[in-house]
Order: sequence, then structure tokens, then C-alpha cells
Amino acid sequence: MKVLLHICCAPCAIYPLETLRSSGTDVDGYYFNHNIHPYQEYRRRLDTVREYAALVRLNLICHDEYRLEEFLAATAARPEERCLYCYVSRLERAAQTAAELGYESFTSSLLYSRYQQHEVIRREGELAAERHGVRFLYHDYRPGWQQGIARSKELGLYRQQYCGCIYSEKDRYQPKPLRSGKVSP
Repeated sequence: MKVLLHICCAPCAIYPLETLRSSGTDVDGYYFNHNIHPYQEYRRRLDTVREYAALVRLNLICHDEYRLEEFLAATAARPEERCLYCYVSRLERAAQTAAELGYESFTSSLLYSRYQQHEVIRREGELAAERHGVRFLYHDYRPGWQQGIARSKELGLYRQQYCGCIYSEKDRYQPKPLRSGKVSP
């Protein structure tokens, strides 16, 4: 089977790629993550995916598109629903690319993270697959969480500190109020 693996970042791709390859699956990588902000973070993740792909001899297709304005227009009114936008836009593009290039199916490294909404990713992946006439290959890669982390450290890959969008960066770095009303450092 020939599978297109949507890659959200290099560290999250390690375990899914190893799992797919160990099962005999022919895998190519696909990078489309227009939602990563700020721009320097976007570039760093893209460069790291390219570095990783070269290390593991992974054919990589990149749609190098940074779409800050589109992301903000789609999420500013309801930032709490931003993940749905990110899932749908990336899975839709992965399904479209898989269909156009003749892949039998596609999947995503988003399914590796224990912080992502798996049922939403699965549903949206299946809907995108149906629209484009390809199969969405669902697999829960979360059991390999620690293995992927260890391997990314061994390889010396850049490991980001937040999911990717400007809102997740804020959630990660903005001090949180303590119960006393003071702000934590």
C-alpha cells in the first residue's frame, strides 16, 4: 500500500513513520502546516522536517505556505474552536494531494500526539478522504509517545514547546493566575 503521511512536525512523525515502514507500507511524507506561528517557528519546523526526511530517506512533498491572515480570519471570532480549523484545513489538503498523486490512502502524525483530539481527527480525515476518493488510514500512534520523544532527542531534532498556532503559544507561555489572584512567573 502507498500512503501519504501528513507530518505536523518532525518529532511527531518518527513513531508513525517507523510503524508504517515496519508493516511494509510504502510511505511518503507530506508537509502542509500553514497554521504554525510566528513565521520563524514555521520556518524552523519546516527545516527540521526536511532535515529528518533526509536522515531517514523519506521522500517529502512540501507545500510551503504560511497563511497568517487566513488562519486569523478563520479563528479570531472563536479561538476555542481553532483546532477544528487546523485539522480540517490540513487533512483536506493532504487528502487532495494524496488523490491527485495517486496514493491509496493518507494518514497524519497528528494521531501521535496525546494532546490532540483523536476522534475529531479521525472523523475529519474520513470526511476528507470521502470527498477526494482516497482512504484515511487511522491508527492510534499514542502508545509510541515516549519512544518518539527519545528518538527525536537521539537525532538532535528541534523539539517545539507548543502545538503550533499563536493561541497555543499564548497558552504555553502566558503566566497563569494563581488562586490568590496573583500571576505565576
